[in-house]
Amino acid sequence: LLLDHGEEGALGVVLNRPTPVGVDELLEAWARQAAMAPPPVVFRGGPVAPDAVIGLARVHHGTDTPGRSRVLGSVTTIDLAVAPDDQPPGMEGVRLFSGYAGWAAAQLEEEIAEGAWFTLTALVSDVFASDAEKLWHDVLQRQGGDLAMLSGYPPHPSLN
Repeated sequence: LLLDHGEEGALGVVLNRPTPVGVDELLEAWARQAAMAPPPVVFRGGPVAPDAVIGLARVHHGTDTPGRSRVLGSVTTIDLAVAPDDQPPGMEGVRLFSGYAGWAAAQLEEEIAEGAWFTLTALVSDVFASDAEKLWHDVLQRQGGDLAMLSGYPPHPSLN
C-alpha cells in the first residue's frame, strides 16, 4: 500500500505479512486498538528500517484531524508516540507495521514502467484484512481477466 509519493521518492507498507509478534508484546498501549482490527499482531511492513513502526488506523469518515494523514478512504496514519487515549477521537482499530518499503526519486516509476509491479486500486478492507495471508489472492481475483488467473498460482512454483 503506497502511503506517500513525491519528487523525493515513495514509501509504502506490505499488507499481507503478519508476524507472530503480538502488538501487546511490542507496544502494549496499542493492544486494545489492534484487537479491533484482528489479527492483533505486528505486520512486516517491508525491509527498510525494521525497527521503525508505522501505524495505520481506521477512523470514522470525515474525521480529519491534525497528526493524521489520510491514506485511503477511512485509513489514516497515526502518531504512535501519542497514547491511544490521547489520540483525536474516531479510531476504530489500528494495524502496526514493522519497517516499510521505500524507493528513491523516480525509482518506483522506473520499476512500474519495466513491468515489475501491478498497480491496482486498494480498498479499506485490504488494509485491515483479517486473513492477510490470503490478501494477494483476493486482490488479484477481484480484478478479473488475466490478473484473476494469477490468483490461482501456488505459493511456491515448485508446488505446481
